[in-house]
Amino acid sequence: MSPVQPGSPTATQDAHGTAWLTLFALAMGAFSIGTTEFSPMGLLPVIASGVHVSIPTAGMLITAYAIGVMIGAPLMTLAMSRWSRRSALIALMAIFTIGNLLSALSTNYTTLLIARLVTSLNHGAFFGLGSLVAASVVPRHKQASAVATMFMGLTIANIGGVPAATWLGQTIGWRMSFAATAALGVLTMLILRLALPAGEAGKAPNLRGELQVLARPAVLTALATTVLGAGAMFTFYTYIAPVLEHLAGATPGFVTIMLVLVGVGFSIGNVAGGRLADRSLNGSLIVFLILLVAVMLAFPLLVKTPVGTALAVVVWGLATFAVVPPLQMGVMRAAAQAPGLASSVNVGAFNLGNAVGAAAGGAAISAGLGYVAVPIVGALIAVSGLLLVLAQIALKRQAASSSTGKPRKISPTQS
Repeated sequence: MSPVQPGSPTATQDAHGTAWLTLFALAMGAFSIGTTEFSPMGLLPVIASGVHVSIPTAGMLITAYAIGVMIGAPLMTLAMSRWSRRSALIALMAIFTIGNLLSALSTNYTTLLIARLVTSLNHGAFFGLGSLVAASVVPRHKQASAVATMFMGLTIANIGGVPAATWLGQTIGWRMSFAATAALGVLTMLILRLALPAGEAGKAPNLRGELQVLARPAVLTALATTVLGAGAMFTFYTYIAPVLEHLAGATPGFVTIMLVLVGVGFSIGNVAGGRLADRSLNGSLIVFLILLVAVMLAFPLLVKTPVGTALAVVVWGLATFAVVPPLQMGVMRAAAQAPGLASSVNVGAFNLGNAVGAAAGGAAISAGLGYVAVPIVGALIAVSGLLLVLAQIALKRQAASSSTGKPRKISPTQS
């Protein structure tokens, strides 16, 4: 599975020919994965009741999924390194389908936990490889937007797939929700088979060399930023249904509507984040992390009315997903000599943040701080991510000054 180098002649040719079809197929895969990743958030009370556990314990299903992504991302990427891109992506979606079928057939909390772990194994490698493929079919100055196009499937899932799965789970049963998602996986495999060229088998990667690239300070710092950005998101998103129920008195129907609006915010933020990241990776991160901190701190006040709640979830969705394209491109560029593995590991880092956020939100609830503390804890994690971005800019400025022997000003828009 040889990654096409971004900006190559092949990439230019694809950009004028089949780029749109490639991006559509990748977006469809992202839609499917997004549906299974995010639908448990809206179904958390239903699932908890169905398997007879508390809501914080049910939240560990989301943490387990995230841990599985983190472990599976590098392992699946390396295991499929000799495969063609199409074969690898289809195989990953087969794992996705099997995992969702197992979830639908689960009879208790333990079997559901194992099923979610199986499902998660495809996630990191699919998005990692998909990001490389997306970036390879467009010119360099449009790469962040191309990655954002693939991730658009993830955001659209939150407009259509997740609310539909939530409604299905609330009216028929959460097992049926997973069964429908498995059917979506079968459809995605067919689309990938039709849309992507067969391609050639890849070569075995230089594992030691790629691991050395991942160990670089710039790469590790970029990965840490991803963890904090995702942690801020999932501290709140994991518990969005019970938070809305307790703070806003939301009914199940109102929660479903709010999940649709979250998806709208995700979609707007994804496009905005991709376009601003094409101009400045760090600049876009600073803007949207500040917005994310502000809306989460204000959330307990905004949810006092239905209109305020709607505004809060749209702005929150916009801010939280706008950081995804610059985070993904930042790692890919920092680890240019190992883009495939780095891209997959970054998706794993995103899900480490998922696990950290879910655990942090659950800890706040279990400690008796109440659901009002959940968005505040998320805001504190976002502040940590913002400080890390600012520290990276300062270090770059210092490195530039040292190399030239005189001070050199580096603004966020040059990063």
